[in-house]
Amino acid sequence: MRPITHYLSICLVVLGLSACDQKKDVQSSQHDNHSASQNERQNISLLDGKLTFSLPTGMSDQTGKLGTESNNMHVYADSTGQEAVIVIIGDGTTLTLPQLSQKLQQQQRDRDPQLQVVTDKAITLGSTSAQQLDSVVSTNNHSNWSTVVLTKLSNQLITIQISLPADNQSQSQATASEIVKTIVIH
Repeated sequence: MRPITHYLSICLVVLGLSACDQKKDVQSSQHDNHSASQNERQNISLLDGKLTFSLPTGMSDQTGKLGTESNNMHVYADSTGQEAVIVIIGDGTTLTLPQLSQKLQQQQRDRDPQLQVVTDKAITLGSTSAQQLDSVVSTNNHSNWSTVVLTKLSNQLITIQISLPADNQSQSQATASEIVKTIVIH
């Protein structure tokens, strides 16, 4: 339960940051630039190479600003904070991945009664089982696309949250999907 609570607090920080910056002109230029550079990616490796994934160009390591490696949280975001990927390496749990996803949904609904769950499904990352939860989260009249991937590695729960503006939901969904496709657990 502690890892999910920790995750939710980080999610609130990211959503708060993105809600603070409502500049439509910045968002429009980001989407234009993002589409042009969608094929350019940067590779991320964590846990001594046991967890790898790729991010679109424009996101950089913000771990020192919003989290620390000592608390096992890694944050990657664009310059506005509206696009972010948060990786939390938590303690082990006896709950199954679908049970964790259901708890996460309930906690999100408690904060956002208008939560729209788009997908809650089992996926495979290489040969590792995972659970993917896609939803639209609303905060301060601002909607974000959220994709959360839950998986277990050894005795640790790995939570990867991708948060993107939901102004262009299909583009945000496609971007999140591309990131998820690059996740590999070794």
